[in-house]
Parts: sequence; C-alpha cells; structure tokens
Amino acid sequence: MTVSSSRLYNRTFAFAFFSQIGFVLSNTLMAHYARWIDFLGGDVNQVGWIMGAGSIMGLVMRPWMGQWIDRIGARNMWLLGYALFAIGSLLNLVLTDLGPMIYVCRSFLVLGPAIVFSASLAFITHHAPPERRTEAIGSLGVAGFTGMILGPFLGDVILAGERSHASFVLLFTTAAGSLLLPAILLLFIQPLPTEARGASVDIREFVRTLRRYWPGTIFTIQVVFGLCMTVPFIFLTKYIDETGIRIPGVSEVGLFFLCYAGWGLTVRIISRRIPERLGRRKMLLVGTLIMGMGMLLFLVVDAAHPWRLALPALVCGTGHAMVFHTSTSLFIEPFPNESRGAGSALSLMALDVGMIGGAPLMGMIAQRFGYNAMFPTIAVMCFTAATVYAVASIPVWRQRLREA
Repeated sequence: MTVSSSRLYNRTFAFAFFSQIGFVLSNTLMAHYARWIDFLGGDVNQVGWIMGAGSIMGLVMRPWMGQWIDRIGARNMWLLGYALFAIGSLLNLVLTDLGPMIYVCRSFLVLGPAIVFSASLAFITHHAPPERRTEAIGSLGVAGFTGMILGPFLGDVILAGERSHASFVLLFTTAAGSLLLPAILLLFIQPLPTEARGASVDIREFVRTLRRYWPGTIFTIQVVFGLCMTVPFIFLTKYIDETGIRIPGVSEVGLFFLCYAGWGLTVRIISRRIPERLGRRKMLLVGTLIMGMGMLLFLVVDAAHPWRLALPALVCGTGHAMVFHTSTSLFIEPFPNESRGAGSALSLMALDVGMIGGAPLMGMIAQRFGYNAMFPTIAVMCFTAATVYAVASIPVWRQRLREA
C-alpha cells in the first residue's frame, strides 16, 4: 500500500521536529561538561570515568524504557525524559567537588536523553509509513543537527572569558529552562493510535523479545558509533583546552559543531532518500569508513594550525549524517510494531555500550599516550566494525542479486 507524503510531514511531525531542536540545543550545552569537571579539579582520565560511569544508569534502565514506551506511549515517556534532564542539570548547582554526587548528576543527564531519544525514535517509526521509516528517522535527525549547531556555541558564549562558578550556574539553568518550550510543543501531539498499551514490563519478556528479533552484526556498528560520539560530546572541549587550540575572535567549540552539524545537516537533507534507493547497508558502510577517516584527520590539527579543526569536523559530520539513521533503521527493522519500543531501546543500548566502555578507555589512552593515540584507536575500531558488517552482508547481497 502506498502512503502519501502528507502522512509523514504533517502537523504532528512539525511539533515533534521543533521540540527536538529545543531539546538537542539544551542537551548539547552539556558538551561543555568536561570543562565543569575540569573546574572542579578533574583531569582527562577523570572526565572519561565520570562520563562513562554516569552512562551506566541509562544502559541499565534501557530495557524498562522500551517496555514503558510500549506501555504508556512514546509522548508521555518523551516528556518524562525532559523532566529528568532538567533535574540533572539543576542538581549540578549543589556540587562543590568531584564527590559521589557528580555521578548522580551525570546519571540524570544521561538517563533523561536516553528516554527522550528512545521515545522519539519509537514515536517517529510509528508515525511514518513503513517504507519511509529511514527517511523519517533521518528527517527528525535534521532537528538534532540544528540543535547541535546552536547548543555548543551558546555554551561557549556562556563560558567565555575566565570561568567562574556563576558562569556554570548560568550554563545549567539555561539547559533546564530551555526545555520549557519543547515540553509545551509535545503537549500538542496526540498519542498515536498504533502505540501499544498494556504491554509487559517484565525484564524476561524484554530478553525474549531481543532473542526473537535480534538484529545481528548491526549491533557492532551501533557500539562503534557510540564510541565515536565520545569525541564531540565528551573529550572535545578538554582536547581543545589541553592542546592549546586557539582561534582569536572565534569559538573553537562553536566552529567544530558548526562544521560538524551544519555540514551534517546539509548531507542529511540532500541524501534523505538515498538509503532506500541505493541500499541502506552500502550507505552505512561508507558512512562508517568516513567516520574513521574523520578521526584520523584530528592528527593534522595542532596549536599552530587551529583552523584545521574544521577538517575532522566536516568529515565526521558527513559520517554521522550517513550512519545514524541508516543504522537505526536497519537495527529496528526486525521488531514488529508492538515491540518497537524494545527495539529502539536496544538500538540505543548499543550506543551506550560504546560510550560507557569507550569513555574510560579513551580517557586512559589520552592521559597516558596522548590524543594522537586516542583518535587512531577509534579509527581502527570503525574500520574493523565496517569490515565485520560487510562480511555479514554478503549473503544478503547475493540473495538480492539472485532475486534480481
């Protein structure tokens, strides 16, 4: 059955789209969280451990997130994620050192977005016609890239000059306060009739669902993509500060995200229909290889050539634009509608695994061997994951050739 484009791009999609812009803007203010850890006396190794350990809560709660999305609806869980993120932002105002409380704060800052992205992913895949789900995920991702351009730049403006406790108070209150409008927009979205109700919240049912619809080696790609995300969202600010990259009159973090997200947004818009036409697996493999090459381009950046920071930003942004929506679409595809929340939760669990395991490990590598060892390590992981997935895809491609 053919579904008209109006079913995808309508009023409901518009409210979801603009709400997502506001949330990602707020969430990417936390790209500066490493500077908060540094302000409290931490080093790059502690940045990795705090950020990685703080992500454990999101990973542990994923199974229940997916089932609660299927039980009470994606929109309601989406709003809950906003509330938890705001609480996590404001809890940072009570911190005075790197004690146990910072792990609690970081856990809320991870748990909130974990719920938001799981819920929004489940919502948009329910909303879209089946043959346009990849396009729908990619189109909602345009909102993410838009917020990603604005958030880190705004954070740089807030933290400009000598950093004080007052500037971080402004950062965290801005992150919490900027969620008000996105929450109001979600209230205008009606729950979708395709959302399941009364689904089980038994962890055993979640495990049975995963065993029944396990997506295969695409899990590896998602894990590695999560590892790649440690660079812009965990280590970037610390890397810029420690390597002395300075561009007079320019926000270095803002420049990176302008190139990364701005170009990524452009690539996403231009290529939004390509996965369905040329093949999602091929686009995913190319994007993963490009992401790895982007990591290697960090090796040409130094204090003497600060403008070269735009090179890895542009290439990694291209990889991000090609990978996330195609990978997520392939990941969720085996799960039926009544298990879509569980599928989206597992997809994002794979990203969590990459960030949780990757952040402490990459932090230790950067501390002991330097950033020029950390970036090639991530690149090798990208190339390895692409090879594994390519080999696993050979039977699929052979079958399609026989059918053709």
